[in-house]
Amino acid sequence: MPFATTAAGQGSAVRWGPLWGARAADWAAVEEQQQPTYEAALARIGLQPDQRVLDIGCGTGVFLQLAAQRGAQVWGLDASEALLQIARGRVPAAQLRAGEMQALPFEDDSFDLVCGFNAFFFAQDMVAALREAGRVARPGAPVVIQVFGAPQRCDLEAVKVVTRPFMPAPPPGAPAAPALWRPGVLEELAAAAGLRAGRAFDVSYAMEYPDAQTLAQRLVAPAGIAALAGRGREQEVRARIVQALARQRRADGSYRLRNEFHYLVAAAP
Repeated sequence: MPFATTAAGQGSAVRWGPLWGARAADWAAVEEQQQPTYEAALARIGLQPDQRVLDIGCGTGVFLQLAAQRGAQVWGLDASEALLQIARGRVPAAQLRAGEMQALPFEDDSFDLVCGFNAFFFAQDMVAALREAGRVARPGAPVVIQVFGAPQRCDLEAVKVVTRPFMPAPPPGAPAAPALWRPGVLEELAAAAGLRAGRAFDVSYAMEYPDAQTLAQRLVAPAGIAALAGRGREQEVRARIVQALARQRRADGSYRLRNEFHYLVAAAP
């Protein structure tokens, strides 16, 4: 998935918002399976009732729902209005905004916790997005950064390989994407954004799909893969995804995809 860490630009919301919202209901079903990764972050943070939480790239609100259930006051920002519509139904108490992660529409020192789950690397400039996260967090507040883990421990890597030719090209002049899962890489990016790096950890969990049809339908939703492929090639992409994940097919025809995620809990200055 393309992203840059230093390229200048106006941000990524205009590019990614319509794509992520193209199959909003299917993405909602995928995101619901990511709940264990959100719970892993919450378990390490010690969220308290009435704390103010911001989820950047909040999608359909699965993490915000978990935080609200723990008594937090929740805010979310996403590039896709279609995803936010689902989030509003899931978490009616949440205050949700469509916008750009490099220009957050919030005051300085507003939140006790700021999170970005597989979100910050979609920014035109990841360091700028992290700097904004630190700006709106209260001094010393945790800023949770989640990215994909090592490719050899992510079954979804096979899907990335199949769909990469359809993804938008990086902005002109963008540097090569760093391996964010490698030790020290997130720490360097956080430091460049003025954050204080804290504990890094990895979480592995499995996503399950009952059959090949459901698998393909769900996995062309992230990042607008179906929209990028176009109606004429969507079935081809679906078939390639099923073929790429043949090793994850179980005897009953269902699929189990194991993936690792890498986290850094930084602190706002």
